[in-house]
Amino acid sequence: MLSNTEKVLIAEIWESLTPVAEEIGADALLRMFACFPGSKTYFSHFDISRGSPHLLSHGKKIVLALAEGSKDISQLTVTLTPLQIMHAYQLRIDPTNFKLLSHCMLVALSCHMRDDFTAVAHAAMDKYLSAFAAVLSEKYR
Repeated sequence: MLSNTEKVLIAEIWESLTPVAEEIGADALLRMFACFPGSKTYFSHFDISRGSPHLLSHGKKIVLALAEGSKDISQLTVTLTPLQIMHAYQLRIDPTNFKLLSHCMLVALSCHMRDDFTAVAHAAMDKYLSAFAAVLSEKYR
């Protein structure tokens, strides 16, 4: 699904974004909550206002998981197994939300990276985020 060039590009992007993981992750979550209000039901115990510690913390976890997965995309299923189990069996998150968050993450990346988020980077990241969402959804089948 991803060429070697795209894999390297994705890994480089996520590595460069880890210093601002909280900001990007929180932005993506805020966008998801605003555009898809039903997704907030899983976060009823969170303060989901801009800049809240809950949002920043969870946003950072998401971005760091994306960055970790990008280090060896061929092993994405193995890397994400603990998250698959937690989201499917413990949290019981509707897997549709992974796709929604992927879309919001693309927008957040575009806003943050601006001109560096080229059409090639966008296409590669869209493929990666789709694969990430699909892997997280595997335990639901």
